[in-house]
Amino acid sequence: MLPVIALAVLSPLLLLIALAVRLDTPGPVLFRQQRYGRDRKRFVVFKFRSMYDGVSAEAHRRYIAKLATNEDRIGPGLKKLTDDSRVTRIGAFLRRTSLDELPQFINVVRGDMSIIGPRPALDYELEHYEPAHYVRFSVRPGLTGLWQVSGRSELGFLEMLTLDAEYARTTAPGVDAKILLRTPRALLRGKAA
Repeated sequence: MLPVIALAVLSPLLLLIALAVRLDTPGPVLFRQQRYGRDRKRFVVFKFRSMYDGVSAEAHRRYIAKLATNEDRIGPGLKKLTDDSRVTRIGAFLRRTSLDELPQFINVVRGDMSIIGPRPALDYELEHYEPAHYVRFSVRPGLTGLWQVSGRSELGFLEMLTLDAEYARTTAPGVDAKILLRTPRALLRGKAA
C-alpha cells in the first residue's frame, strides 16, 4: 500500500521529470534494464533515462570490472558515471540527486523490489562476485539499503557487495527502520549519488 501512496504523492514530480527528460534529448522517458532480484530471478527495472538513447553499456561493464579487480587505482568509491559523455544534461542532475531511480516504485508495486534491500544486480556484475556475496539474492532488492546509507559514493564495489550480503543475513524490521530513517540524510548529504 505504501508504494502506491508514494507513487500518487510523487506523481507531480514524476511528470515534471518525465517532461524534462523528453525535452532534453530524443528517446524514451523511461530506461528499462534486466536485473537480478530475489533468488536470482530476472526482472525489468525502471529508471528515468539519463543517457542518450541507444548508447552501449560497454563503458559501464569495463568500469565495474576495474572497480572489482583493481579498486585502489580507480580511486575511492563506486560513483555513478555522471561525467560520462553518454549522460545527458538532465541525466547528470537526475543521477546526482538519485531522482533517476524514482520509477523503481513501479518495481516495488509489481513485487520485483521492496523499499529496503540490496541494489538490483546487473548480469555482468555477477562475474566479480565471491561466494559470500550470493546471499544478497535471498531478499528482494530495494530502493535504498545498507550500502546506500553507509556512504554509497565513498565505498567500493566489493564493499557494496559485502554490505548487501550483511543486510541479507541480518534483515529485520528494526534494521529496515534504521535504514529508512538514514536515507533522507544520506541523500541530502550527497552520499547516495
